[in-house]
Amino acid sequence: MGEAYIVAATRTAGGRKGGRVRGWHPADLGAVVLNELVDRSGVAPDAVEDVVMGCVMQVGEQSTNIARNAVLASKLPESVPGTSVDRQCGSSQQALHFAAQAVMSGTQDIVIASGVESMTRVPMGLSVSLPFKEGFGHPKSPRQEERYPNIQFSQFMGAEMVAEKYGLTKDQLDEYGYLSHQRAIAATQGGAFKDEILAIDGLDAEGNSVRHDSDEGIRFDVSLDGMKGVKLLREGGRITAATSSQICDGASGVMIVSEKALKEHNLTPMARIHHLSLLGHDPVIMLEAPIPATERALKKAGMSIDDIDLFEVNEAFASVPVAWLQKTGANPDKLNVNGGAIALGHPLGASGTKLMTTLVYALKARGKKWGLQTMCEGGGMANVTIVEAL
Repeated sequence: MGEAYIVAATRTAGGRKGGRVRGWHPADLGAVVLNELVDRSGVAPDAVEDVVMGCVMQVGEQSTNIARNAVLASKLPESVPGTSVDRQCGSSQQALHFAAQAVMSGTQDIVIASGVESMTRVPMGLSVSLPFKEGFGHPKSPRQEERYPNIQFSQFMGAEMVAEKYGLTKDQLDEYGYLSHQRAIAATQGGAFKDEILAIDGLDAEGNSVRHDSDEGIRFDVSLDGMKGVKLLREGGRITAATSSQICDGASGVMIVSEKALKEHNLTPMARIHHLSLLGHDPVIMLEAPIPATERALKKAGMSIDDIDLFEVNEAFASVPVAWLQKTGANPDKLNVNGGAIALGHPLGASGTKLMTTLVYALKARGKKWGLQTMCEGGGMANVTIVEAL
């Protein structure tokens, strides 16, 4: 089987709900990332053979194949096709897997994997609530109901269930949320995101044009006492808004190429795709899947947890990475070293390639070799990607 390489990676800075990115149509937001990947790689636009784009709320402005719409809003020629992927929060990580698999199989040589989500313009849950309101039913089928009677699949409840199962206290989760902000602040002020972020035009609170080049959700005045004082999402629970991922607008992407393309286009690889896998797990607790998925991925790759230099585990809720650390025994100093979604935001379908972009740049900055990325996904699934920095 052939090899697959990342030769370009970028992301927009995260925008808060109703914040600086609110004026961007998601197809246009995705398009600027496609343009930037072509510019960074130096590949001719017509050499791109496909665009695979993750997006979760594929309704309204994100409907009708957002990937193709982003291509048509970009400088890529009409000959470049596009397809949209929904694996919930792992949508663009799955887009990366599909792109890498196409390249590794030898059927394509240059594919862009990307993701976009405007949670301001297409609110979370809209693809369920809008059709239901108009009388067009609900995703849970009668046969699902038979298998999971009287169960409402909920990520919020899943986060609480993970915390309870692994004996995590509210103080532990608050401390992790505080650490996420501290790391994001240090990364931002230290210029760690400078090379990975694509600066775009944004809008300030008054509607004036401003440069959007830093993650808008970071609370630079954060304090641990302040985080501990945030109201619980559920009475008797352990999760608060401060230990949950932030609603976020953003786009991201990576360009994946074959060894043949490296030579023909004189490209310099940033990383090599070493391992791809995914796992389905309990859809009720839902968010625990990264734990067994990581264990299985390492076994299949013939590696141990200590072989990995840096980890990106999506911070959907603080209980997810904290439980993951506890069960895997990974070094906490290697996890989400530049902060995570609690501080930086979680733009749903864009988070997969967003995390990969941050991972490959962090490996480069630290002179490290191996990186592992995983994230929990609606329905109880998890993707795992292991890369070798070059």
